[in-house]
Amino acid sequence: MNNRAPVRDTKQFEVLMQAVISQRDMVAYEQIFKYFAPRVKSYMMKMTADGQLAEELMQETMITVWYKADRFDPLKGALSTWIFTIARNQRIDAIRREKRPEFDPDDLAFIPDEVPAADDVIVLQQSAEELKRAMEHLPCEQSELLKMSFYEDYSQSVIAEKMNIPLGTVKSRMRLAFEKLRVALVRSGGVS
Repeated sequence: MNNRAPVRDTKQFEVLMQAVISQRDMVAYEQIFKYFAPRVKSYMMKMTADGQLAEELMQETMITVWYKADRFDPLKGALSTWIFTIARNQRIDAIRREKRPEFDPDDLAFIPDEVPAADDVIVLQQSAEELKRAMEHLPCEQSELLKMSFYEDYSQSVIAEKMNIPLGTVKSRMRLAFEKLRVALVRSGGVS
């Protein structure tokens, strides 16, 4: 397929594309490229207003045309429609890449926390046990308030509403509970 006249007809493009599909004909692909590449680049310039990006997207589009040539079906539409659909999809993918930044493995959010040392874990467990024992000695209404606040994550106003008591009562009971816990933990050696 050497020394061809410039292609202008849709049917000629389809014949060239069939040569690309069946024989991986580089000369046929070159004619398709020469015709469509500037048009795809112009389309991308209108979409992006960035010459560098338009050039890159045009190159990606035309590379996709080469590698996915066997997916072209003239019964479904013209070659130009197929190529510009690829171009549009390339642009959509570029927008998605812009909105979704590359994964940075050094980002602190992705670095796992250090595993605590075994002795630190034991100290925390012992402290938790001491706190649990100290809470058992609190009056029922005070321990209930602390459980609702810290285990169930209720605000003081929600606790007041649920227990049907004034907010000031919730605050004073919690303050008393904290003081009793502090004293109990100091006695047991849990708090300095």
